[in-house]
Amino acid sequence: MLEVTEAMLALLRSGGRGALATVIRTRGSAPQRVGARMLLRPDGSQVGTVGGGAIEQFVLEALARCLRDGRSRVLERDLGRDHGMCCGGGMEVLVEAIEGEPRLIICGAGHVAMPTAAIARQAGFAVTVVDDREELLTEERFGGCALLRMEPAEAAEALEPTDADWVLIVTHDHHVDEEALAAFGARPHRYVGMIGSKRKVFRILQRLQAKDRLPPLDGVYAPVGLDLGAVSPAEIGVSVVAELIALRRGRAATHMRAVDDPRVRRVLEGELSAEAAAADATR
Repeated sequence: MLEVTEAMLALLRSGGRGALATVIRTRGSAPQRVGARMLLRPDGSQVGTVGGGAIEQFVLEALARCLRDGRSRVLERDLGRDHGMCCGGGMEVLVEAIEGEPRLIICGAGHVAMPTAAIARQAGFAVTVVDDREELLTEERFGGCALLRMEPAEAAEALEPTDADWVLIVTHDHHVDEEALAAFGARPHRYVGMIGSKRKVFRILQRLQAKDRLPPLDGVYAPVGLDLGAVSPAEIGVSVVAELIALRRGRAATHMRAVDDPRVRRVLEGELSAEAAAADATR
C-alpha cells in the first residue's frame, strides 16, 4: 500500500498522468481485500496488485483504457463465472484517472503570453514564464506563475524538462523563437508549440535543418493553437489553451499545426522555398 502511495505522489509531483484501480467491495472468497490498489504509469509499468491472475489482467486492460480516455468506471466481476478463477468470489474495482498539475513553460513575456498564462493557470497548468526582459517579467503581469529571467537555451538547461512538460514559444523575436525551438525541442517534452505564420514556421525549420539543429517534429505544434480565427492576444490565448486541453484530454480538434504538412518535407529537402510553400498552403 505504501509503495502505491509513494508512486502516486511521485507521479502527481511530476505533473504526469496515470490510472489507479482500487478494490471497493468484495464478496465471498476474493484474492484481495477492500482498499487494495494498483497504479498504471504512462510507460506501462505497474505498482501494486488487485489479486493477480485473470482479474488483474482484466483490470490492467481497463486501466489502459482509462489512461487513454480519462474516464472513471466501476468494474463488477464474478471471479468464477467471468474469469474461471477457483476462488469463486466477487469483486468491484474502481478505475480512475489521476493527473498532477502539468507544467507549462512559456518562452516570452509579451502581450500574448500574459493572457495565455492566466487562462492556462485556470485550466490547471502550473505556469513558468521565461524571458530576459526584467520590465516585463513581473508578478503584476504574471500573478501565480514562476518567473525565470533567462534566455531560452539557458532555461532549457536549468528547467530540465521531462516528457510530461508543455512548452509554448511566443517571444518577441523570430531568432529567439528559433533558438527556443532548437533548445526545448531537443529535450524531453509532451508538447512544444510555436506562434507564427506558416511562412515563419517553414523558414525556421529550414534554418534549423541547415544548422543540423532540427528537433524531432512529432511533438511540435506550429503554428500554435486551434483554428478558431483568433486575432487579439486574449483570443490567441484561448486558442492556445484550447489546443493544450484537447491534447491533454485526447480529443480530436482542428489544429493550425503545419509541421506535418507535406510541403515541410519539400522545404527541408530544398525542393520548395519557405515563401512558396506558405503561399501554396493558403490557396
